[in-house]
Amino acid sequence: MSSSTAFIFPGQGSQKVGMLAEIAAQEAIVNDTLVEASDILGFDLRGMILEGPADALNSTENTQPALLTSSVALWRLWQARGGAQPEFVAGHSLGEYSALVAGGVLSFADAVHLVRNRGIYMQEAVPPGEGAMAAVLGLDDEKVIELCQDTAQDGEVLSAVNFNAPGQVVIAGSAVAVERAATVFAEAGARKVMPLPVSVPSHCALMKPAAERLAKDLDSIMLSAPSISVVQNVTASVANDVNVIRTNLVSQLSQPVRWVESVRYMVSNGVAGFNECGPGKVLAGLGKRIERSVPVVGMENLSALPDA
Repeated sequence: MSSSTAFIFPGQGSQKVGMLAEIAAQEAIVNDTLVEASDILGFDLRGMILEGPADALNSTENTQPALLTSSVALWRLWQARGGAQPEFVAGHSLGEYSALVAGGVLSFADAVHLVRNRGIYMQEAVPPGEGAMAAVLGLDDEKVIELCQDTAQDGEVLSAVNFNAPGQVVIAGSAVAVERAATVFAEAGARKVMPLPVSVPSHCALMKPAAERLAKDLDSIMLSAPSISVVQNVTASVANDVNVIRTNLVSQLSQPVRWVESVRYMVSNGVAGFNECGPGKVLAGLGKRIERSVPVVGMENLSALPDA
């Protein structure tokens, strides 16, 4: 099978104030994309991305459109520079929406509105302090799943939600259950259990109310058949039917991100390199642990574009 390239798009956690500042100052297409998103939303998202304040950028309903916009800006720059079309696109959690824009499934304007609402729905689904997430290092997937089932009590939600790399799984659910799990997992041999600084417990059953609201939004917009194969989080495989894509996006809010399987699916289908199209290097770090022999090149700086 001939080798090819895939573009992967980061999710929440990759944002920082000033992301893309250097490249936006030098490339009109990047700056124009930030302005376009601001016009779509009716507030200065560009200013928030480039100048902060951090607490506003890190609020979920702002983080999501900010990261999507930054990723799409870099994708547009790649296209404007004559970059080759990848064989696959995929995104981690929120990043799946960036991948769907790149793959021609969602318009940029629809995606910006969707992820803005998605962030609001997620925040409103669980009262502050009642949900939590934590990263578990050093246990295999099956053990984490088993311990989540054993640790939850009295109807509490506790699930393995992000399979990010071998030996790195994120759990989410009721705050009291996640706190209890830290002790249980440590006793079971986990190298580390790290609480994550997030305000919503993503990809678990507590997000079902948000998923129901998002489904109504998705039903109201047009999705187009993908021009590039999109690997979705929920299935770790490609969907070409827009109705399947829509269903998977709704399910994604309350079901796990199967990132390890997604990366391996692309590699097994001939991908020999990944371009991380967005701020930061989170996915590059995960890629080294999933398939060390397959390089991941970041694209947030102009100097990196030739390598990509």
